Amino acid sequence: MEILHWTYLIVAITFAVYIGIAIWSRASSTKDFYVAGGGVGKIANGMATAADWMSAASFISMAGLIAFMGYDGSVYLMGWTGGYVLLALLLAPYLRKFGQFTVPDFVGDRYYSKVARLVAVVCAIFVSFTYVAGQMRGVGVVFSRFLEISIDAGVVIGMIIVLFYAVLGGMKGITYTQVAQYCVLMFAFMVPAFFTSFQLTGNPIPHFGLAGEVEPGVPLLDKLDGLFTDLGFNAYTEGSKSTIDMLAITGALMVGTAGLPHVIVRFFTVPKVRDARKSAGWALFFIAVFYTTAPAVSAFGMYNMITTVNEASTEELPEWVENWQKTDLIIIDDKNKDGIVQYSANEEVNEIYVDKDIMVLAGPEMANLPNWVIGLLAAGGLAAALSTAAGLLLVISTAVSHDLLKKTLMPDISDKKELRIARLSAVGAVIFAGYFGINPPGFVAEVVAFAFGLAASTFFPVIIFGIFMKRMNKEGAIAGMIAGLLFTSAYIVWYTFWFPEYNSEEYWLFGISPHGIGTVGIFVNAAVSLAIYKFYPAPPESVQNMVEDIRVPGKS
Repeated sequence: MEILHWTYLIVAITFAVYIGIAIWSRASSTKDFYVAGGGVGKIANGMATAADWMSAASFISMAGLIAFMGYDGSVYLMGWTGGYVLLALLLAPYLRKFGQFTVPDFVGDRYYSKVARLVAVVCAIFVSFTYVAGQMRGVGVVFSRFLEISIDAGVVIGMIIVLFYAVLGGMKGITYTQVAQYCVLMFAFMVPAFFTSFQLTGNPIPHFGLAGEVEPGVPLLDKLDGLFTDLGFNAYTEGSKSTIDMLAITGALMVGTAGLPHVIVRFFTVPKVRDARKSAGWALFFIAVFYTTAPAVSAFGMYNMITTVNEASTEELPEWVENWQKTDLIIIDDKNKDGIVQYSANEEVNEIYVDKDIMVLAGPEMANLPNWVIGLLAAGGLAAALSTAAGLLLVISTAVSHDLLKKTLMPDISDKKELRIARLSAVGAVIFAGYFGINPPGFVAEVVAFAFGLAASTFFPVIIFGIFMKRMNKEGAIAGMIAGLLFTSAYIVWYTFWFPEYNSEEYWLFGISPHGIGTVGIFVNAAVSLAIYKFYPAPPESVQNMVEDIRVPGKS
């Protein structure tokens, strides 16, 4: 069968499974909608958390970033996996013992303030919308190529699908759908990696293939280093970023992971406190399988791209290039009209423009793998984007219906009406997210990296202080969150959107890029919190006792 037919078949089967699960597990109460009834098993929750986590940025974009950035791209691997260690040790069990539905729930009750809850709601919505824009863009990219429709139409289709199971099933439907999506995306990512590794190096295990030889006596990474330097780039295994920026980006991604509301809420869905820590461990395992394979996929993709396109005739371009040209995500511009395509670090000479988001999706076509593998990869990319989008949309709808209305503006609202408002909020969130998917502020992983910086500079300090510092009061927490949000968002907007001509190391604060400024935002948040709290009374004794109780391991 043709690629299009395989794609339609596999995507249709997987979507039917997702929708079937949503119908089977539809939410009948707000507890089902918000935390899946609190009865999800630790392994299933670990798998769902991994799917929630491995978004379009991980599946589609991360390997593309590493492919083009080489060593510099390792910040995404270190940051996005290291964050789960922080999450498992510092947050998951304590937040589960607290026993509420959401992060704003924790902030509002811990800091005994509706204002604190409201600020947390604003931060949650801000972070989640920034993040979900990247997911909807990823859905559009996948649909655009493999279903041969426009990116905009792909985003709309993705909106309809995710809206169905997010609105119908809430967290309960999303959780069990994400278990299925994890299986799909992992199988879809690993199968092409096995095939390509064996094809290039003779070893089917990608991790070993990365260290294998593509020619007798010539390791793959040495070959890539040579290709990169010949084309005017830095060697693939050498970085160009400064050490301070590498550390800052890694820190922002790591701490941002531990502060993302759609990830944290997953640990409210397990029955016991001990299950929260164990499910975090399972999630880390499931994620590690994927992330340790990504560097190999990146290297394979870049090697195949350079060797199949550079110096190729414009009249006889590889079929995969012609396919992707239809999406405008790869552009060939024969500037000197010599009929030969040249890839170069020199923009005046370079004739190949490749969107970073296509490297994984185009990988099987570059390697001439069977059509069913390409269709499978499309289904995996959609599973990754939709699983995370669903989790984020639930955070947004919950922030509106539960934290803003039920706990702040309309405390007497009935459970039935709250559930209805939650679903309507999800509809509005999907429409809003779809707009940014059609009009994205950057490529997928770039947008997501900004979300991590915002999460790191807003939620992480206030949660850590809330758990480990009984004396931290509402005034300090509120001031810190506002300071972190304003500082980080202003820095990102200033260099990325308002004055991009100054977006270079010589103008950055401390030499730190917008992607890493969340690390500085953490210290801004913490410094403001610690400076302000001393001037106001300590929290009520009941709150301090609650904090003490959270920190003491219980029988569960």
